[in-house]
Amino acid sequence: MADAAYLKSNWSFPTTVLFGPGRIDSLPAACRSLGMARPLLVTDPGLASLPMVEAALEACRGDGLGIALFSEVKGNPTGANVEAGVAAFKAGGHDGVIAFGGGSALDAGKTIAFAAGQTRHWSEFEDRGTNWKLADEAAIAPIVAVPTTAGTGSETGRAGVILDERDHVKKIVFHPKMLPGVVISDPELTVGLPAKLTAATGMDALAHCLEAYFAPGFQPLCEGIAVEGTRLVKEWLPRAVADGTDLEARGHMLAAASMGSIAFQKGLGAIHSLSHPVGALYDTHHGLTNAVFMPYVLQFNRPAIEAKAERLAAWLGLPSPGFEALQQWVLALRAELAIPHSLAELGIDDSRADEIVAMALEDPTAPGNPVPLEAAPLRRLFEDSIAGRLA
Repeated sequence: MADAAYLKSNWSFPTTVLFGPGRIDSLPAACRSLGMARPLLVTDPGLASLPMVEAALEACRGDGLGIALFSEVKGNPTGANVEAGVAAFKAGGHDGVIAFGGGSALDAGKTIAFAAGQTRHWSEFEDRGTNWKLADEAAIAPIVAVPTTAGTGSETGRAGVILDERDHVKKIVFHPKMLPGVVISDPELTVGLPAKLTAATGMDALAHCLEAYFAPGFQPLCEGIAVEGTRLVKEWLPRAVADGTDLEARGHMLAAASMGSIAFQKGLGAIHSLSHPVGALYDTHHGLTNAVFMPYVLQFNRPAIEAKAERLAAWLGLPSPGFEALQQWVLALRAELAIPHSLAELGIDDSRADEIVAMALEDPTAPGNPVPLEAAPLRRLFEDSIAGRLA
């Protein structure tokens, strides 16, 4: 942390980001800047009992804010979690949300802020076509996002991924105004994250960057962000995993996570379209599931991404830049971080393969894959990921 310019800075892309150690002290002011007087702090049960959450609550109370806590959020947040949060929001007369935690709490908090003012069921705003235009935009509550993991980048995203228990499908709820008005990106809040979760969430950030970079279409701004986000993961994720108190590594990984979510406005692909149904049916950790699928999907997409893989490998400084260099780096990184090599190691077999393939083909991320997805080859990809086969 020797570079003074790194320590604290204010960003306004794509929203206001208060970045740096100690920036959580700005929470009450951030709430007031968005017009909040009675925020609801949404987090998960594990964080709710930690000193960082109690300190945030006390700081807001000390500033005269009528804050309350809601912590009924699962690791894969559900519709029931959202509905309970909406009930708490309305019962407390709240006027905004502090989404505080990892991707689950951020997604749930953002969706609660969105859904609390709507007359339609939250699932009707799934990210398909122009569903988002059905929303009453004026009724969307303001959001302050406080990430405590460096992975999903949900703090700079405009959507929430929620498991609909009625059909066991993860649904992406989207609206432009779900983008938090202020993000407090404080690496000190991520210091206590265990090494395994640091690795899994960091690989989630990498999955976002890689899929956004390789997604078809012309979006050079997102593509450039994805490239640099990938480099940050390469340089800093192993350090963050090796030493959880390394604030410089933690800070760079928070930046990489936010960059991943900005970049994937360009698109995602088969890593996510497969990971979503697996997570919905087997309740696996999203970032870890992405990490397992990653090399198999890269291999599957190889015919369409060779040239771009060479450019990315060169930017990363890999020897003999090309697809093989990129793939070998991904495999080596996974091994260094103790990421399982196959889905079988996560307890997943092929008993629900047809169901997972069908769900993957319907997932909103599927159209962003560089190689168009069809049932038979996608099933082979899924089976290879179970068996650990890399052709």
